[in-house]
Amino acid sequence: MPEAHPPQPKIVAIVNQKGGVGKTTTAINLGAALAGAGYRVAIVDLDPQGNASTGLGIDASRRETTTYDLLLDGMDLSSALQSSNTPNLSIVPATSDLSSADIEIYAKKARTTLLKDALSPARTGPVGLDYIFIDCPPSLSLLTVNAMVAAHSVLVPLQSEFFALEGLSQLMLTVREVRQTANPDLGIEGIVLTMFDGRNRLAQGVLADAKETLGELVFDTVIPRNVRVSEAPSYAQSVLEYDPASKGSIAYAALAKEFVARNHL
Repeated sequence: MPEAHPPQPKIVAIVNQKGGVGKTTTAINLGAALAGAGYRVAIVDLDPQGNASTGLGIDASRRETTTYDLLLDGMDLSSALQSSNTPNLSIVPATSDLSSADIEIYAKKARTTLLKDALSPARTGPVGLDYIFIDCPPSLSLLTVNAMVAAHSVLVPLQSEFFALEGLSQLMLTVREVRQTANPDLGIEGIVLTMFDGRNRLAQGVLADAKETLGELVFDTVIPRNVRVSEAPSYAQSVLEYDPASKGSIAYAALAKEFVARNHL
């Protein structure tokens, strides 16, 4: 349990320009694991596909206020947040309206700071949150740049496959550019390997290469390939609720503990 809640939440952008790497899955399950440990967590669904919203049981009829309103209509976070079925875990849902947001954002003078303004203390007030996770779209678009400008750090899910580190280098260049132009304090929360099969020599090689290249930035916890993780969203649950004894659930609980330890050094 947290000893005391901070006056303002830590904001973490969950980023990878490639789809299908476990980004939304990590946002939901890491958020749920932290919520289960007593932390108050919100997810800002910044992906037009809205998978995090669906995975937490926010169906289309409940998405009257969304991240589009947060970004472009000046809505306060407290008005946009919706409770999920998981205690201590809330979400600002997304719809396909975000698909056209890049064009509208580009027309604005403050095009890279819209989300930063929306999540600023002046706009959020005492929301009573410990962490905000931003689930980014699978691209390095203006939406993703907005997330990086708004965030204190980025967390990168990295699929255990051959080209994973090649894509990561491009993402790190974008992080460096954001630091140089708009958010000099942006940190790297860490790299978490997903869909990991310990029996696979390629997966072991990716893990070894990642640790050799990035050192302590790589989380010790790896997220295994696990059918329960894949099944859980169709029941609008995190894997920790769907099957607490599964390997995926145990892994995300361990990742949450490691995440908290890193934040309390």
